[in-house]
Amino acid sequence: MKEKKQIRVKTFTTELRIFKTIKEIKALDEEVNRFLEKNKVKNVISVSDSTTTDNTGATIGLIRVLTYEP
Repeated sequence: MKEKKQIRVKTFTTELRIFKTIKEIKALDEEVNRFLEKNKVKNVISVSDSTTTDNTGATIGLIRVLTYEP
């Protein structure tokens, strides 16, 4: 019988502040990498980033969605 694959999705978020964006994105990358290592993820299907904005249209956050097989 063919093994059924489990596909999972994990969402990460970070606030983006002016002049600190690179540091915050690096911290987000490290958080995702720790998750992958801790959960022994061997197959990442996709990674997608999207920004969030305030009522003026300014970017205030980042959402990263990771799709993977455990």
